[in-house]
Amino acid sequence: MWSAGERPSRRAVLTAGVGAGAVLAGIPFGGTASAAPARGADVVRELRALEREHGARLGVFARDTASGRTIAHRADERFPMCSVFKTLAVGAVLRDLDRDGEFLARRVFYTEQDVKDSGFGPVTGLPGNVAGGLTVEQLCAAAICQSDNAAANLLLRELGGPQAVTRFCRSLGDRTTRLDRWEPELNSAEPERLTDTTSPRAIGRTYTALALGDALAPRDRERLTGWLLANTTSTERFRKGLPADWTLADKTGGGAYGTNNDAGITWPPHRPPIVMTVLTTHDRPDATADHPLVAKTAALLAAALA
Repeated sequence: MWSAGERPSRRAVLTAGVGAGAVLAGIPFGGTASAAPARGADVVRELRALEREHGARLGVFARDTASGRTIAHRADERFPMCSVFKTLAVGAVLRDLDRDGEFLARRVFYTEQDVKDSGFGPVTGLPGNVAGGLTVEQLCAAAICQSDNAAANLLLRELGGPQAVTRFCRSLGDRTTRLDRWEPELNSAEPERLTDTTSPRAIGRTYTALALGDALAPRDRERLTGWLLANTTSTERFRKGLPADWTLADKTGGGAYGTNNDAGITWPPHRPPIVMTVLTTHDRPDATADHPLVAKTAALLAAALA
């Protein structure tokens, strides 16, 4: 497909992803995951050891789309979703609101207070953008590539509120993932909270449907995957744990209680993609985000499924 040592082009990645989606099409959304018989069982033991070492709750779902081999740990437990939802919001905009790029070209105006209230606006908060507004397409890119909270809230406003993301997930067969609040409140991440949560298996399968399957029209799937490929926030998470020559399309998230997430698709050289979701949280409100835990988990999964 591409020569040794060469990073695949965006077009090659997207083309390869469509084939992988066909492989996954026959897998039931709620199917029972199992680790690969030999190495997979060892990996689960290592994941439990990582939990103990870092004092965290760790949820994992990873699937090799070529073989169907799966590694799962706490895959059906609920975890705070945080900014991982932004991919879902953008997917809903692309599928349900856009028509041939017309809606994406629409300019959205907002205030400096909108940015301040969101808690984080690296793109929306730039003076020129506050003054002139941003197109919906620019908001989509900001929400995924820079994890811009204000951009995400503006997209939620266009969709009709957070519950629109829940409805979008249900339409894809995801009965678990739910969004109930806006940024930044959705990141409160209290233990046992049901609102604004997902599970590793659920979000992994939904990301698969969006980036590799037929949940979106081909042009919209390419747009979404392109933004995930351009994500800038996973340098110390998946990107640090994965081999340097693996292409990565992902979205991170983080919140209170040390919640720290990463979910996406990665392409090893000469191989179909691997779906990978790592969700982590703690039971202490003063816990901080543990990037090494996510990176170590990604490295473990890559070694097991490569």
